[in-house]
Amino acid sequence: MTDQLLPWMGFALGNGTRLLAILLIALLLNRLLRAFTRRLVQAAGETPGRAARMREQETRALATVLYSAGTGVIVIVALLVALPVFGFNVTSLAAAAGLAGLALALGGQHLVRDVVNGLFTVFEDQYSVGDTVRIGDLTGRVEHLTLRRTVVRDAQGALVSIPNGEIGRVANLSRDWGQLFLDTVVAADQPLDQPAAALEALAAEFRADPAWSPTLLDGPRLLGVESLGPAGATLRLQARTAPGRQDDVARELRRRIHNTFAARGLRLDVVQRVQLIGEELPVRP
Repeated sequence: MTDQLLPWMGFALGNGTRLLAILLIALLLNRLLRAFTRRLVQAAGETPGRAARMREQETRALATVLYSAGTGVIVIVALLVALPVFGFNVTSLAAAAGLAGLALALGGQHLVRDVVNGLFTVFEDQYSVGDTVRIGDLTGRVEHLTLRRTVVRDAQGALVSIPNGEIGRVANLSRDWGQLFLDTVVAADQPLDQPAAALEALAAEFRADPAWSPTLLDGPRLLGVESLGPAGATLRLQARTAPGRQDDVARELRRRIHNTFAARGLRLDVVQRVQLIGEELPVRP
């Protein structure tokens, strides 16, 4: 019995320290990975609000994927390092695994690109569920976001699914503030002083309106004459609003401009008609 135990004792004394070191390093890396993913979730949930809660859910899903994938990589590497201790030749195994990984990468390159872009989208906080975005020619609200795709509901109510790998330039219309420029074309035969004064008074009244002042961050203010043309002069208003409220503010400003100009007898642009007067040309057969 002692003779049978001697080889195992020699193996344990000779390689036990190395195996223990591999195990401890693998456990340490796994703990660091868990701490990193937990920190990601905590950082995403530090800001209050509905958007922050949605971002926390997205980050939690991302952290789960990262932890699972990282744990798998740690286990595989630890096994490859430990197998030579037991006399296995891992060179051929590593080569086969490399070829298999290359084949999978070539076959799933679009999926890999989608996932990588999804990771950057979440890490860089480009947009989240609930934001209004413009992706190419598509503008809508983000309804769903994963590492592989982004689902946007457009103006017609359709759900459009976009692979993250196909998303290049993104405009987030829901962050920080929105801005609008509103043009009013005054009739060409009308002096500009009265229309400009009317727009300035309207802008001051709009800023003081308690029903609309919470939607404003700056303005509205009259910038001046934007252009001159045959139809008349274009006066431009500018306003900076809360995110997503620029369309509401623009509609209300148009309504007030129409009512103010009508009350003051001011005319907007008119259609100019030209009548040709002369002898009627004979009709040739």
